[in-house]
Amino acid sequence: MRTIRLLALASISVSAIGIGAAAYVLERIDRPPRELAPYLVHRAEKHRPLIVKSAAFAAGYLERMDRMANVDFRDPTSWVGASETASRTGASDDGLGRHYRIGSIDALVAALNSAQPGDVIELEPGRYRIEGRGLRINRPGRPDAPITVRAERLGSVTLESNAIEAIKISAQNWHFENLIVRGLCDAQSDSYCEHAFHIVGAAQGTVIRNNVIIDFNAQIKINGEEGAFPDYGIVADNTLEDTRPRETANPVTPIDLDAASGWLIARNLISDFVKLGGNGVSYGGFAKAAGQHNSFERNVVLCEHHLQGQPGERVGISLGGGGSGPDIRRDKGRSELEQDNSRVSDNLIAFCSDAGIYLNRSANSQIDHNTLLDTSGIVVRFPESSARLDENIVDGIISIRDGASASSKANLVTSLLGLYLGLHSPRRLYSDPAHLDLTWKDTAPFGPESDSRPDLCGTKRALHAVVGAFENFAKCLHRGADSDR
Repeated sequence: MRTIRLLALASISVSAIGIGAAAYVLERIDRPPRELAPYLVHRAEKHRPLIVKSAAFAAGYLERMDRMANVDFRDPTSWVGASETASRTGASDDGLGRHYRIGSIDALVAALNSAQPGDVIELEPGRYRIEGRGLRINRPGRPDAPITVRAERLGSVTLESNAIEAIKISAQNWHFENLIVRGLCDAQSDSYCEHAFHIVGAAQGTVIRNNVIIDFNAQIKINGEEGAFPDYGIVADNTLEDTRPRETANPVTPIDLDAASGWLIARNLISDFVKLGGNGVSYGGFAKAAGQHNSFERNVVLCEHHLQGQPGERVGISLGGGGSGPDIRRDKGRSELEQDNSRVSDNLIAFCSDAGIYLNRSANSQIDHNTLLDTSGIVVRFPESSARLDENIVDGIISIRDGASASSKANLVTSLLGLYLGLHSPRRLYSDPAHLDLTWKDTAPFGPESDSRPDLCGTKRALHAVVGAFENFAKCLHRGADSDR
């Protein structure tokens, strides 16, 4: 009960000794309120009723001080993720292959089994049912002639699946565009709807673009197989969400990237990934198992959107996730790293019961220009982890734990004591963060350096770039022709 005693001492210190003493005690705890609250309740279990009641009261106070109340905002799908207007009609027609128009699941299977480099397999409007072992893809395209499976427009084609893996890709250079893929499992069989896309082994150069993927445990799973690794893929402009909590002990992570390298995860909307079974910990997306040079850029991760107030811990984006065994690591555990030289940049991560960004045994990480709201902050853990943390807005704390190392420049961060007093200075930068109105209330917080890359909203940054994910949030609300999509 050491932590409970320290928390009590902090409360006494505020009134009897002063703010400085309280801050010292909280630094000893080194946990934000939202992490400490469930811990107190757990530690008080099976103790005397007075202790249980006191822990529940303290946890309620901590939650009120830290979590954003009355989160209610417009649907962000109008400005991020997949959209009908972003359907790339004709973009894959390069004249190198055949163009099929498919109207049944049997015809789709036949086309997949006979596909040649450059082929375009376009599904006619309708619903297609995937059952049994799912669709298997093992005929390779080429970098200059990928094989494409698509709908003409997002919303016209829905693939419905009760298979464990709807589509398993083990060959290189396949593109999937403009599809809705929906898992059909009910709560009693959630463990059978694992993946919409399972990308393995030799499937280098896979592209998953402008799709809506709903109700799977790990919508997109990427991992090695038979000694090969599906490197250099793209997951961009997709909407990944669950409509209810997942009743499973299996990993719940919309983008689950193991051992592969060189992936770009960009401009996706990831929301409502709740795991009720097992350890209750879920992630919006992670890269782990000794991959390198992976990048999460310009995504919007909303841990809680429609599914609010659920039990468990939800992390936004992680390099390292919960760790991996040597058998699945790319280097068989020789480096003891989960990631090396990977990046998390220009993302908006909000409404998470745990960390917005979590680094676990990830070396040479670049974490810059992210905006974190209603999260516990950024956590860097273990001696293998090293990071540059530059120009982030962090509604939470930056915690460097267990021997990790990090440099930090021009971040706007809440103090730990401020969290326990309910003082969240980053939230005051915006007009109405609880409703996701992130226009600047006053002057934008400029950083010390320029950056030529586009921000979250697709606009080029100014000479002195604004700290956080975007220069002007109003630009995000209008998908214009000048945005970099």
